[in-house]
Amino acid sequence: MRTPEGIVFSWPLAGPVSRMLALLIDMACIFTAVLLIQRVISIFQVVSADWATGIAVILYFALQIGYGIAFEWLWRGQTIGKRVLGIRVIDGEGLRLTPGQIVLRNLLRAVDSMPAFYAVGGIASAVTRHTQRLGDLAANTVVIRHQQAATPELSETLRLRYNSLRQWPHLCARLRQRCTPEEAGTALDAILRRDELDAQPRLELFDGLARHFQSKVEFPAEALDGLSGEQYVRDVVQVLFEASAKG
Repeated sequence: MRTPEGIVFSWPLAGPVSRMLALLIDMACIFTAVLLIQRVISIFQVVSADWATGIAVILYFALQIGYGIAFEWLWRGQTIGKRVLGIRVIDGEGLRLTPGQIVLRNLLRAVDSMPAFYAVGGIASAVTRHTQRLGDLAANTVVIRHQQAATPELSETLRLRYNSLRQWPHLCARLRQRCTPEEAGTALDAILRRDELDAQPRLELFDGLARHFQSKVEFPAEALDGLSGEQYVRDVVQVLFEASAKG
């Protein structure tokens, strides 16, 4: 992702093998759920075999579509298979996924799976720059490898003696809850690379990041008094990473 200031943030793309393995795990989960549902529906066969078959077909297609939508929304771009394989769906610009993107990419699985064995989606992934299937292209999403970054030594990286945000621990906890690992990593990367920027682009970058994190959680005015955009982002980075450092 390239910002208007010319700073490039990158994520490692998930390869076709890991994506296929994740898909196989998800298909196994769906198949298991279908078997359980069929056992429940079998009681309707006493009343009408046709009704039981119709209900089973409808639930199968609903589960096949709804499985990906539900898990990618609840787990921020991950299904069971993706979580096992350590990959994640993100917005093409590195932003949080929207419900529309999740629904669209999952609805287009029907096209990507044609004519069999995800042939269309596999070919699209092979020829596109960011290994995107048709559903990803339509929804502007990419699948990345979700890496757990080593916790940085914040005392050296940030050199902070006082963090005014810590006066409101419940708001700090809410901020950690609402920020994705990708957002935290982007803010940390900006802090680490700030000396590579000229003064004006540096100011614009951190002002933009500060507005982004302020939209997540609104701290009292006294917590922000006298803080520049860069200082605020540094405080945010410390809040986001301090929990993992203590763990």
